[in-house]
Amino acid sequence: MNPSRSVLFVCLHGAAKSVLTAADFQRLAAQRGLDLTAAAAGTQPDPEIAPGVVAALRAEGRDLSGQRPRRVTREDTAAAARVVTFGCDLGAATPSAVPVERWDDVPAVSESLPIARAAIGRHLERLLDDWAAGRARP
Repeated sequence: MNPSRSVLFVCLHGAAKSVLTAADFQRLAAQRGLDLTAAAAGTQPDPEIAPGVVAALRAEGRDLSGQRPRRVTREDTAAAARVVTFGCDLGAATPSAVPVERWDDVPAVSESLPIARAAIGRHLERLLDDWAAGRARP
């Protein structure tokens, strides 16, 4: 990851919100012509990405074959320009010099993927607006 051009999304299990958000971030950034990257991780990763997330992204042409949730590390957070968490504590992986945002208002993907994705979309639009205006960099 290029630290000045990347965002790390972290949820508890690294299997739904962070994965969905990283994919949507990259898609929306590309649509805006922004050269940005995203990564997803979890503080207590599940063994597999949530089937509903895999299916939703597959329907949009994004193949997650072979990808597995992974535990967030201090190296991950230090390599990002910004870290976004969803209802979890980064613990020892908390970065010292990287801004951390909490998007704790995003509902569980398991309860309603469309509602969760709409909430994620609102946050992403604001984040990308800030980035395009030069306000999202550390």
